Amino acid sequence: MDVQAAYKQWLSDFAADADTVADLKSIAGDAAEIEDRFYTELSFGTAGMRGTLGAGTNRMNRYNVRRATKGLARYLLKDPENARRGVVIGYDSRRCSTEFARDTALVLCAEGVPAFLFDALRPVPLLSYAVRHLNCAAGVVVTASHNPPQYNGYKVYGEDGAQLGPEAADEVTRCIRSLNYLECVPMDEAEARAKGLLHIIGNAEVDDDYMAQEKTLTIQPDMLKRMGSRLSIVYTPLHGSGNVPVRRILREVGIEKVAVVKEQEMPDGNFSTLTCAPNPENPEAFTLAIKLANEVGANAIFATDPDCDRLGVAVRGKDGSFHLLTGNQIGCVMLHYILSTKKKLGTLPANGAVVKSIVSTSLANRICESYGVEMFETLTGFKFIGEKIQQFQDEGSHTFLFGFEESYGFLSSTFVRDKDGVNASLLITEVAAACEEEGITLYDRMQQIFAQYGYYVEKVASTTLPGKDGLTRMKEIMSNLRENPPAELCGLKVTAVRDYLKGIRTCGGKTEPTGLPTSDVLYFELEGGNWVCVRPSGTEPKIKLYVNTNDKDQAKANALNEALQKASAALLA
Repeated sequence: MDVQAAYKQWLSDFAADADTVADLKSIAGDAAEIEDRFYTELSFGTAGMRGTLGAGTNRMNRYNVRRATKGLARYLLKDPENARRGVVIGYDSRRCSTEFARDTALVLCAEGVPAFLFDALRPVPLLSYAVRHLNCAAGVVVTASHNPPQYNGYKVYGEDGAQLGPEAADEVTRCIRSLNYLECVPMDEAEARAKGLLHIIGNAEVDDDYMAQEKTLTIQPDMLKRMGSRLSIVYTPLHGSGNVPVRRILREVGIEKVAVVKEQEMPDGNFSTLTCAPNPENPEAFTLAIKLANEVGANAIFATDPDCDRLGVAVRGKDGSFHLLTGNQIGCVMLHYILSTKKKLGTLPANGAVVKSIVSTSLANRICESYGVEMFETLTGFKFIGEKIQQFQDEGSHTFLFGFEESYGFLSSTFVRDKDGVNASLLITEVAAACEEEGITLYDRMQQIFAQYGYYVEKVASTTLPGKDGLTRMKEIMSNLRENPPAELCGLKVTAVRDYLKGIRTCGGKTEPTGLPTSDVLYFELEGGNWVCVRPSGTEPKIKLYVNTNDKDQAKANALNEALQKASAALLA
């Protein structure tokens, strides 16, 4: 692509857009910046598209949003009767989210596809629920999840409420690529309303039903009400869409003492109180919440990211300080509670199933084994967990109990097909209430699980490789590792290699299919149930390294993990 020609073309094509012209003129003469903005088009995949805000083909802006939307409309209109069911559109608190959502709705209307637009920001899980509740053909949510403030994104959901699968995403991509930016024009809003194509969704239409469904997920509702007055929780929505639904669900199940971090209560696309990305994985995101928890005497802190699909948890330890649980630890605490409680109550189904991503902790496998529950593993991306839920229902083979990813995504329902921060907030609150009744804390429960199953340590390290050169470097790293896999790491023999791009697992010279879709992921199984996994991120210019170790002794598990991190990082140099 001739980047200078593309740059000049945008200046010409969008000359009437003062903001776009001003942004483009601000980089005049900056060859590197122009190349980064125009050397490629913002990619559209199973996670939709995501990028830095700004003018250019490789940036998030209203023209890329309009083009993606018209491409989605063309994809849907291959079956006109299906397309008439419409598309539901949600958005979070990020910069330009409201404008992008409105453009999405009006471009759909211009193509004759009904648009159902929420009247204010909503969580991702509520959008997922709305797709099926309103019987729509698809859904769109404008969000960049937990990325820094300069990002925004566009995620597409299928009629099942899960993010688009690879085949559908490829078809939408082909439709998008066939379009010129200038032909992707929104309908006038008054005209869209007059023609009955634009529908604005208020609270009563979806939210109340979603909340009623969420409340059915409690396993011991009487216990939760009984202990509700004794729990003291601090919650922060990190300026995002979780503020209203999370507080509502906790209030409606009887939790009386929920202190909200006031400075982070209201929507703010700049996330001005945070020195880090609005990500509940980051300890820094809990700074104000910990201060409030110490003031009110709370023992647990919950945080949801801007689109409220992820949940972070900090718990007070025996030393009085707060400890941030990892996504794997939160998932295992929830999983153990679900299985142990249902077994105690006699409601654990014989065909129960749990689903997790391949890069999530093996501790979950051990917990499932101990309760006779089958564990299924998927590639990274909650859409694959959503697909398994649908498969279980279509085949009548299993009863879905729980799904999670190490990246702080959890789900215990079937009416939502994406990770659900509202569901997770309710579930972890119930676990906390059960612990309170026993006279222990969530921290104590995690230690009990370790004592029973062994200490599992999971670390994720990311190497950022931005721009065109970064993409090339990531491909080189993966190619080199694929052709020259290590025979051992830290004295531990590599017992098997899973190459998900080739779709095979190699062990002792023999190969077998992985049984999962192809993906650029390498997974090295090591002695003792330890493992290392390498994968490029699907949404960010990063290559991720996952290191999982275990031992009966906590110190040994930690030491091995540190050593494996260093040895594995050398593979990416």
